[in-house]
Amino acid sequence: MADPAQCTIKVVCRFRPLNKSEVARGDKYIPKFTGDDCVQIAGKPYYFDRVFQSNTTQLQFYNAVAQKIVKDVLDGYNGTIFAYGQTSSGKTHTMEGNLHDPDMMGVIPRIVQDIFNYIYSMDENLEFHIKVSYFEIYLDRIKDLLDVTKTNLSVHEDKNRVPYVKGCTERFVCSPDEVMDAIDEGKNSRHVAVTNMNEHSSRSHSIFLINIKQENTQTEQKMTGKLYLVDLAGSEKVGKTGAEGTVLDEAKMINKSLSSLGIVISALAEGSAYIPYRDSKMTRILQDSLGGNCRTTMVICCSPSSFNDAETKTTLQFGQRAKTVKNTVTLNVELTAEQWKSKWEKEKEKNKTLKNTVNWLENELNRWRKGEDVPVEEQFDKEKAKAEVLALDKALNNDKTAPTPALSTLPGVTLTGPEKEKCEAEMAKLYKEMDDKDDEINQQSQLLEALREQMLDQEELLTSSRHDHDTLQKELNRLLAENEASKEEVKEVLQALEELALNYDQKSQEVEDKAQEFEALSEELNEKSSSLASIDSELQKLKEMTNHQKKRVTEMMSSLLKDLSEIGIAVGSKDIKQQDSSGLLDEEFTVARLYISKMKSDVKTMVKRLKQLESTKAESSQKMDETESELTACQLRVSQYEAKIKSLTDCLLNVEQKKRHLEENVDSLNEEIVRIKAQEKVNAMEKEHEVQSTNEVKETVEKQIQSHRETHQRQISSLRDDLDGKERVIIELQDLNQQIMLEQERLRVEHEKLKAVDQEKSRQLQELTVLQDRQEQARQDLKGLEETVARELQTLHNLRRLFVQDLSTRVKKSAQKDSEDSEGSTAQKQKICFLENNLEQLTKVHKQLVRDNADLRCEIPKMEKRLRATAERVKGLETALKEAKENAAHDRKRYQQEMERIKDAAVVAKPKNMGRRMNLTTWKSNKKPLNSLFTRWKQQQAREEYIIVS
Repeated sequence: MADPAQCTIKVVCRFRPLNKSEVARGDKYIPKFTGDDCVQIAGKPYYFDRVFQSNTTQLQFYNAVAQKIVKDVLDGYNGTIFAYGQTSSGKTHTMEGNLHDPDMMGVIPRIVQDIFNYIYSMDENLEFHIKVSYFEIYLDRIKDLLDVTKTNLSVHEDKNRVPYVKGCTERFVCSPDEVMDAIDEGKNSRHVAVTNMNEHSSRSHSIFLINIKQENTQTEQKMTGKLYLVDLAGSEKVGKTGAEGTVLDEAKMINKSLSSLGIVISALAEGSAYIPYRDSKMTRILQDSLGGNCRTTMVICCSPSSFNDAETKTTLQFGQRAKTVKNTVTLNVELTAEQWKSKWEKEKEKNKTLKNTVNWLENELNRWRKGEDVPVEEQFDKEKAKAEVLALDKALNNDKTAPTPALSTLPGVTLTGPEKEKCEAEMAKLYKEMDDKDDEINQQSQLLEALREQMLDQEELLTSSRHDHDTLQKELNRLLAENEASKEEVKEVLQALEELALNYDQKSQEVEDKAQEFEALSEELNEKSSSLASIDSELQKLKEMTNHQKKRVTEMMSSLLKDLSEIGIAVGSKDIKQQDSSGLLDEEFTVARLYISKMKSDVKTMVKRLKQLESTKAESSQKMDETESELTACQLRVSQYEAKIKSLTDCLLNVEQKKRHLEENVDSLNEEIVRIKAQEKVNAMEKEHEVQSTNEVKETVEKQIQSHRETHQRQISSLRDDLDGKERVIIELQDLNQQIMLEQERLRVEHEKLKAVDQEKSRQLQELTVLQDRQEQARQDLKGLEETVARELQTLHNLRRLFVQDLSTRVKKSAQKDSEDSEGSTAQKQKICFLENNLEQLTKVHKQLVRDNADLRCEIPKMEKRLRATAERVKGLETALKEAKENAAHDRKRYQQEMERIKDAAVVAKPKNMGRRMNLTTWKSNKKPLNSLFTRWKQQQAREEYIIVS
């Protein structure tokens, strides 16, 4: 790995031309360019590494910005290019463009072509492995664009703590065409939408990753380079884009992730100690590109329209902040075995020298502690030691670079035959030992690398364990706090149950009194109903008598009219009548008029009475409808109670399962905490070389784990007992549900009976309607008859006047014509006798009608009085029933509210540890009185509903 070097993020700015909608709207072109690195907006200058005007071509932009990064990636460095800006500012055009148009293609297709062209021109000893990945971040979820089935990938870190997307598809490519095929495949799966500002608005952040690994087949040197090509979604203002529905949700997530990116850039620019990379998955993936091991180029895409001047200024300010961020770039090189060996030897010699220095310093320190005076020449000289180390390094380097001379070429040495053989054997032995040492060095190097990796893993595991321990400790504290709160809630629930048990007897007695009162009122109502039925029968009889009287009156009026017509004929024939007969006729006419007036008043009275009966019938129908609605409400209430019982049972089972799961989690977490603490102790003791204490700690841990297991077994047995108790409660609730179902069936039968009664009432109502129609017809006929009688009476009055005048004239002449009138007087006497007989019959009929009418008039006040008394009694009963219903509904509502409060408190206060289970055991000991109380309340409620329906 090469030495690290710092470099800042390269920021370039590009302005697009005005589009058609902006030109049609008359927007102004606001940027002013004062150089290649400066642009002015509203008189304020903004400086970047490079500023590109609207007439810049795709090729010019690529050559100036992205072409250099190809060589850096192939030389073993990481690189990133990403476009930032508001929506419709040209980001996708800059990064992708038209993928298959040589003139309009963007950065991504051009950089792919250059990578392969550069590879084709390099040494043949280099072997390349190129992998590409393509994914997008949509609604803060990572979706693999090369495998659409992977829709929610996660971000992890490798051993060097570099973030990567776990499970993302890595496709090996061998040519630019294969890369472009992968880009086309991924682009077809990207999320785009139409807004007021862009017809093809990107709704996600897309990241195209090119991973290049090269190996020199001769020197076995390996280098890797990664290139991130990022097309960010644009920031949006909903008022301008008109986003709604799903597009609005996408805009919210886009703006949120871009805000996280701005916060990270600001924190890096200010040099904050904490950088919030984890606030967004996009910043988490680009962590290495922002302040890490990467050469980053940021393209700031801006709109030149005056309509977007505020967004353009914000984008330029963001780019200026990003320009101050510094990255630490290192070369990604894997050393060979020889390089590692050489480096190990250097470090070994350095360590030896440093150990000598440490020994020197320790000896000098001991002498000083003993009170000896160390001369200046024997004291440690830092500059001298440093010069010795540098000389040693130089000597080692010279030894490694200088060739080893052959034994025969050494001057001044002459060997005989046996000595030469002995030396050669010794040299062979030494060479063999050197080979063995080389093997040992290789083994030690491998062991050192393995130990280094293991140490890194252990450090990472220790860090994660500490983090998990802190998290678990916080969770444990939270659970303990919840435990204390739940204990208080359970105490409140138990106190409320005790208060409810104390008040229940009093309420039960009140409910029983109300039930008895309801029964008495129901019996009295039944009696009144039978009385009302008898009154209805009497009223029917009265109606029949009235019809009979009407019929008789009609017949009498017919006979009267017939007699009147005969009288008119007799008067018209100018028969002589006596003066006494005319007086009698006047009296009879007067009686007839009085009788007709009486009949009119009787008819009016009967009509008024009929209206009262109709109103009473309407009120009865209304009461019947109210009763039916109350019955429907009762049935609905019963069904609601059944649903509540079922939901409470399901809730109870769910809570038990959740409690069991949470307790298992708590036990496992406790064991994990013990193991982590033990592991921390073991690691500390291993560092301090205390192996024996470690064994004791392990035994202690085993004992603690065993005790936890035993505690867990006891908890499981206790939970099983709780489960058996809950099953018994469920059986009791099922029995109660069965009772409620039977009560519902009884109520259904009662409802059928009420429906039959309702049908009977409807039939009677139809009969009364027909009777009313007949009465109305009779009323019309009577009215016509009255008019006819009035006309006939007027005619009779006129005839009477003429008859009186003619009779007076004839009386004057009767004295002169006695002889001539003898025969006429005989006929006149016969006629008078006939009229007297008819008048006597009319008098008898009139007297009989007067007696019948008097009887009816005497009977009507009695019947009206009885009817009024009955109506008042029914009204009083209805008022009492209404008040009783309201009181019962009020009490039932109070009971329901109290039970709901108790149930909610019981659900919230479910135990989560042993302390809660002790409180639960206390509650279970009081469970039977509560169940009996709940059963009694249900039975009482069913009794009340039955009484109300009755």
